Amino acid sequence: MKKIAIYPGSFDPITNGHVDILNRSLKLFDEVILLIATHPTKKASYSLETRKAMIRAVIATMDSNRIKVDTTDGLTIQYAQQHHAQALVRGLRTVPDFDYEHDFFKANQFIDDSIDIVFFMARTSHEFVSSSMIKKLHESKINVENLVPKEIIKFL
Repeated sequence: MKKIAIYPGSFDPITNGHVDILNRSLKLFDEVILLIATHPTKKASYSLETRKAMIRAVIATMDSNRIKVDTTDGLTIQYAQQHHAQALVRGLRTVPDFDYEHDFFKANQFIDDSIDIVFFMARTSHEFVSSSMIKKLHESKINVENLVPKEIIKFL
């Protein structure tokens, strides 16, 4: 049976931290679906199409037949059920991330406890990196080339 994982996020934009978690998850799973999750109350900086283009530009340089890109405006756990995924992949940077992810895990477990959640701790070099931080730094004219894949620079 093919081992499928869903890696959900806003990816607004995708960062080196996201790519690191993706690469590490590919060591455990046959296929990883990068799922751009949209939420009606959250305003993204980049359109859905632009975020998909960003991700596709990055995964074109990787083992892309094992990576898919999709979107949802529904619950990630329901998407995972529909796509026969065994796990959700999440990254943890800080203690507040853990608190948020703990609640996320419990809610998903309530809905379907057959789908595991695999947590990856952020590498030290990525602990402070978030999509929000990238945007703030870039808007302040700070060079973010070491924080995002080179394919993303043209989108910023």
